[in-house]
Amino acid sequence: DGATTVLMGRNLERLQEAARDIDGAIAVQCDVTDPAMVAQAFDTAREGGKIDILVNNAGIASGRPFHKLDYDEFRRIQNVNVDGVFHCTKAVVKDLMGGDYGRVINIASVAGLRGGPYISHYCASKHAVVGMTKALAVEWGQTKVTVNAVCPAYVETAMAENAIKTIMSNTGRSREEAVAELADMNPQRRLIQVEEVAETVAWLCHPNSFTVNGQAISLDGGAP
Repeated sequence: DGATTVLMGRNLERLQEAARDIDGAIAVQCDVTDPAMVAQAFDTAREGGKIDILVNNAGIASGRPFHKLDYDEFRRIQNVNVDGVFHCTKAVVKDLMGGDYGRVINIASVAGLRGGPYISHYCASKHAVVGMTKALAVEWGQTKVTVNAVCPAYVETAMAENAIKTIMSNTGRSREEAVAELADMNPQRRLIQVEEVAETVAWLCHPNSFTVNGQAISLDGGAP
């Protein structure tokens, strides 16, 4: 409540469309793999005041058997999922350390907590995000800043749709079978909803969540 939301991403038109649904939100074009562009985007964000909360939500995924995975594709995933978190977090360090409240929330994945077929490059990136989360939480433990990761299972988004298509392509299964395979990874036999992830992030932003630090919070319906 009372926060000014700044949305960042590569597609300005989509950002502006999303910003219209959020009171007072600002849309800023930014490629998180470009440090100079990140710095400029965060300077624009500061025009609305000091930055207190950072949600690192930029992420991409692809599915590929390891023997068909080339280095360019491996690096493409790391550049967004890992380097992007690094660049954006570096951009707000002075803001966060200069106040009495700060939150960094990294959107990771259950793939950052365990493994999965065809996604070794994606798993590597999300394990890195979880590791960075835990390290910064310890490093900044004496500050007013907390750093946590939210680790959803498959969420009903375009990324899940791509995973469904990958399963169909690699296995010859029908769409219904591919959807069921993703849902079966969740003991509740369903895909996670976007709103569930958002509510978890909002809770981590609350002042009363201060004791929660360095956690990788799994949103997977209770998977072992």
